[in-house]
Amino acid sequence: MSPIPNPAASPVELRHYDNSWYHPGRSPLWRALWFFFGLPLLRSHLIPSSGLRVRLLRMFGAEIGSGVVIKVGVNVKYPWHLVVGNDTWIGEDCWIDNLTTVRIGADCCLSQGAYLCTGNHDWSDPHFGLLIAPITMEDGSWAGARSILAPGAVLGVGSVASAGSLITGQIPEFAIFAGNPASFVKMRRIKEAPTAPASTPEQHASV
Repeated sequence: MSPIPNPAASPVELRHYDNSWYHPGRSPLWRALWFFFGLPLLRSHLIPSSGLRVRLLRMFGAEIGSGVVIKVGVNVKYPWHLVVGNDTWIGEDCWIDNLTTVRIGADCCLSQGAYLCTGNHDWSDPHFGLLIAPITMEDGSWAGARSILAPGAVLGVGSVASAGSLITGQIPEFAIFAGNPASFVKMRRIKEAPTAPASTPEQHASV
């Protein structure tokens, strides 16, 4: 059967797509070990321990600080392109699609289903050329549930990408952005942490 003619033929020619310039950063064997062994274990709901997932990612080259919590169902493209600071939370079913570096600071939160995407395509290129750019979440920032951070996105210190938002650029420090495309909503105000009451001389004497 002959193909159906298309009077408005597209100039896009995906058969000529070529990403041979891109190198994932590890050998084919190492990548195969990750995809067929490491990644299924990372995503498994049969492994309840966050500590085991942290150790698994470190074993495959991720830089992860202390006190990090990683829930079940998390998907990481290439661990060796992942840097996570201390006391960060990564929620269920987050997808870190890191063709290049994703750097997540300390005390950050990635809520359920957040998607961090470092790869895109040049829509002006008839061969749909690959484009990549790193993503950065500065200390104390929050990517809400089902939010999307596009290639090159930066969440400033303490900033918030609200649930379902699409972030394509940089969010200033402590700013809250929401929507698709995301826009400024308001500034984030963080309460002062309660301080422990000062001890009295009598308490010191009784220790």
